[in-house]
Amino acid sequence: MAITAAMVKELREMTGAGMMDCKKALGETNGDMEAAVEYLRKNGQAKAEKKAGRIAAEGLCRIAVKDDKTAAVVEVNSETDFVAKNEDFQAYVEAVAAQAVNSDAADLEGFLAETWHLDSTKTVKDALVDKIAVIGENLNIRRYEKVTAADGCVVSYVHGGGRIGVIVEAVTDVVNDAVKEALTNIAMQVAALSPKYVSTGDVSEEYKAHEKEIITDQIKNDPKMAGKPDKVIEGAVNGRLNKELKEICLLEQVYVKAEDGKQPVAKYVEQVAKENGANLSIKSFVRFETGEGLEKKEENFAEEVAKQMNA
Repeated sequence: MAITAAMVKELREMTGAGMMDCKKALGETNGDMEAAVEYLRKNGQAKAEKKAGRIAAEGLCRIAVKDDKTAAVVEVNSETDFVAKNEDFQAYVEAVAAQAVNSDAADLEGFLAETWHLDSTKTVKDALVDKIAVIGENLNIRRYEKVTAADGCVVSYVHGGGRIGVIVEAVTDVVNDAVKEALTNIAMQVAALSPKYVSTGDVSEEYKAHEKEIITDQIKNDPKMAGKPDKVIEGAVNGRLNKELKEICLLEQVYVKAEDGKQPVAKYVEQVAKENGANLSIKSFVRFETGEGLEKKEENFAEEVAKQMNA
């Protein structure tokens, strides 16, 4: 019986197995869909189906850098921290990052549809499904971001064994070890203090207005400010807003390694630029933290083991 693309697609949707595995299963069973499902189950290729609904909120961030000009950070999630420490899983996430740094995909869907660089017979999605079958947990390529520096360089920093991944892009006419070390220090700053913007100039007026409204309400409801003139209240609002902006804008933050404990990141960048005769500025940054925004399933490990032993 001729095996059609529609049949392969249907079997993939039913089992979550890889395209070539589905094609082989249909060939082995002469196109019998039910028999093909059984074939995949027996060979471990349909394991992903049972795991697809389980929460994957652990995992790793990894970064690949190419020629100091291009970098990509990926987050791949697993169900447990135990798997995140598995060498096979870690090697797989490294491979996903290597795929991402060479990818031209416009979005995650396009990325998953690309040919897998380690096996041209598979897509990135196929390789993911295969890895789920091997590892035995639900895995998820949650996101990736690629940064290309047209007029400078990129540096990366991975913290906590992969819990946080940071890319910093700089515009610079000098790229030497000292400049890259300074940019790595700034990437560490991003990892530690999690700014939202590069500078106050990047903050939208809508965001400022929203925060100002919230702060105004907070101050008006403060008993200590009761009866104060509007001018005093307005000054307190602006003061608190400026303080908040310094906390969320990278260049306005106090540099964590500042010897005087006061030097902002912007002054540190100026210092490095002067010392190296460079025109240096921070253009952008990307910060991924594993599992941020995801709901983690709380489980009693002893109870889980007991359930499996009694199953």
